[in-house]
Amino acid sequence: MTEPLRIDIVSDVMCPWCIIGYRQLAKALEATDTAHEIHWHPFELNPEMPAEGQNTREHIVEKYGSTPEQSEQSRQHMTAVGHDLGFEFAWAEDSRMHNTFNTHQLLHWADTQGRRHDLKQALFTAHFTERRNLSDTAVLAEIAAENGLDRAEAEAVLADQRFANEVRSAEQFWQQQGITGVPAMVFNRKHLVTGAQGVENYTNILAQLADMKD
Repeated sequence: MTEPLRIDIVSDVMCPWCIIGYRQLAKALEATDTAHEIHWHPFELNPEMPAEGQNTREHIVEKYGSTPEQSEQSRQHMTAVGHDLGFEFAWAEDSRMHNTFNTHQLLHWADTQGRRHDLKQALFTAHFTERRNLSDTAVLAEIAAENGLDRAEAEAVLADQRFANEVRSAEQFWQQQGITGVPAMVFNRKHLVTGAQGVENYTNILAQLADMKD
């Protein structure tokens, strides 16, 4: 029996290219019928982001020096790419970036119940499609409950920060591996691919990895 391909994905739910890259990879995995297991890991794009968050467009201009026109072009491009992958980006003037340390703690807790992947997908949708406030712990607990997890336990996890040290350690581990941007995907613990590569490129990567195993 062939051992499934291990794929470690380092990402943040604030990162539009993370959901795009994952959706592209998922299509390639399906097309090549590749047996695989996915492991998600935390990365904070903006660890210094205040609790109230920041307007997305303002943040992009501040962080990357983009003009409003460049920002709008980028949004239109991501929306079109997302549409082709069955994911809806619902950008608005009041779209906000959030601090995701609590989000990563919630995902860590979900992982103890085998639900990290499902919750990760739900959080991408909550942020980019539904424009929900992921800075709000009540909203995070609500999303957890909508995805079959215990709301009261989710609230408790966020209130007592019981997984804060584990999340910090995981973030530091991946930074020490040289990960400075996301998405970052590591195949079979040794082949690093960064950025959203497109379905065709992921398909080629999977073929190369399959050839290595033969």
